[in-house]
Amino acid sequence: MAMQIRDAQVIRLIERIGEHYRTNISNRFIRPALLQLPLEKQSWDLIEILTEKIEQYQYQGYHLDELYRQIAAAARFVALTRRELVPTLRNRLGGGSSGPDKVLRDMAVNNFASNLQLFADLVNELYINLVELDKLDAKGRRPLYMQLPEMADIGRMLVGS
Repeated sequence: MAMQIRDAQVIRLIERIGEHYRTNISNRFIRPALLQLPLEKQSWDLIEILTEKIEQYQYQGYHLDELYRQIAAAARFVALTRRELVPTLRNRLGGGSSGPDKVLRDMAVNNFASNLQLFADLVNELYINLVELDKLDAKGRRPLYMQLPEMADIGRMLVGS
């Protein structure tokens, strides 16, 4: 049975991740370019659960294994976006808007790389917090994160080597 996470610090961090993602990553200016990324539907679904479905978990808590899968999807998203989208974002979005929208779009594009880095840092902080809770809960057993093959490269994908 996977551990239930009800830690207030973890929940606040997940709220910050969702808020930052909706405002600075998947906003109306950037989303059209994000949707062109070759990321499988399952990963998009897991990212959506992590960043959008916060109320569902506030009372019942999160399952550790599900959070790890969401973090793995977010890490794949970050690595892919860094490689595929950041270098070409301005060209992909092109022109097409003027006036206040142009200013907002330019701000979204200009700040995207640093906003993606902040998203990666927040997800990495969440991962580190969960690993600590996982180790405390393991009591002599192998912690769950060590049993999940998709967790092996998380740090490298988020930190960006």
